[in-house]
Amino acid sequence: MAPSKLKIALLQLDSFPTKQAAIANAFTQIRSAAKDNGAKLVILPECWNSTYSADEFGRAAERIPGGETSVALANTAKELGIWLVGGTYPEVDAGKVHNTCAVFGPQGEFVGKYRKMHLFDMDIPGICTFSESSVLTPGQEFLTFSVEGLNVGIGICYDQRFPEFAAIHRQLGTDFLIFPSAFDTYTGPMHFELIARARALDNSMFVALCAPARDTSKDYVAYGYSTLAGEHPEMLVVDLDLTLLEDIKKKIPVLKQKRNDVYELVRKK
Repeated sequence: MAPSKLKIALLQLDSFPTKQAAIANAFTQIRSAAKDNGAKLVILPECWNSTYSADEFGRAAERIPGGETSVALANTAKELGIWLVGGTYPEVDAGKVHNTCAVFGPQGEFVGKYRKMHLFDMDIPGICTFSESSVLTPGQEFLTFSVEGLNVGIGICYDQRFPEFAAIHRQLGTDFLIFPSAFDTYTGPMHFELIARARALDNSMFVALCAPARDTSKDYVAYGYSTLAGEHPEMLVVDLDLTLLEDIKKKIPVLKQKRNDVYELVRKK
């Protein structure tokens, strides 16, 4: 029988000058989430082990799995017996660089990886200009996996702006959609929580956003504010009440009321 609750932890990690220091800090926080707070599923933020910068993506990139960060996360998941959503860190493969989220299981096994599908290209003159597509290659495949009977899916930051992305996950049976995210400080206050709530409501699913802590010394300053958190380094531990999923689907059965005779959403890959 599947459990009625699942304890999760979102780790809003601080930035560090080296990858090794970031990994060491992440291990400390992951261990605390599991050992001190009983989390069974631990989630890391976007770009937590290096600077979020177009200039840094290529220099920080590593193989996934097999690279330094992946090996450390796999060993940590195995030691603690937890599911670990490794946030994102730059991946290099066949000469291309991706913004990738790797997932590891309680035996340290590599569950899979998701490459950011929608790249963050935005130009608000004088406020925020960024072009991930100048360096990164977008992903093409969805990732889903099961944690104690709960179907989990992965998106990354800008993906959440596209309702079709979450709707496809609904078709795939995803009940909990996780977005490691580093929104900017301009659109963050206006859109970050709003979009998450919209995707959750549209698809009768849980949605979690896990951001890095705000560091004003960086060229790109992340908004912070992981779901229900603030802007500083923080650990958010939550019990997901899994009974809510079926209850809401029964009471507001929009998933059964779609007019597939009039419109249709098609997954191509």
